[in-house]
Amino acid sequence: MSSSSRISSRQPAAARSGGWFGRRKKNDDPLQERIDCLIGADVAIQGDVVFAGGLRIDGQIRGDVTVSDIKAGTLMIGDEGRIQGDVRVSHVIIYGHIEGTVYASGLVDLRQNARISGDVHYGALEMQAGAVIEGHLVPHRQNGGTQ
Repeated sequence: MSSSSRISSRQPAAARSGGWFGRRKKNDDPLQERIDCLIGADVAIQGDVVFAGGLRIDGQIRGDVTVSDIKAGTLMIGDEGRIQGDVRVSHVIIYGHIEGTVYASGLVDLRQNARISGDVHYGALEMQAGAVIEGHLVPHRQNGGTQ
């Protein structure tokens, strides 16, 4: 294999796997990894946001963020991303901050410097060292409700 066709091990895992900007087969992974919309670092939104598919937030939102189909769709909050409002999604990956209640029917994935100031309702939870939750953790029951 020539060096130009080899994938560098220093490349982020998302880039190697097709990740956030690549396309995957629909059934490869339950997490929606495609980004359909990006809210950039220089963008500030005052008001509620409703999205479908994948949304990455690197800017600021003052309002609720909701996926239109709670069974599909992923929200990713970048390092500089901030939400002041409630979040209702199927999956969320957090590098930034949320001030509000998080309702996730699937995975809540908190990365190293993530911070949530509010309660977290979740189907599954992954939390790296350094992440902070200031609120209650409320797991979903098997039948889809919360305890």
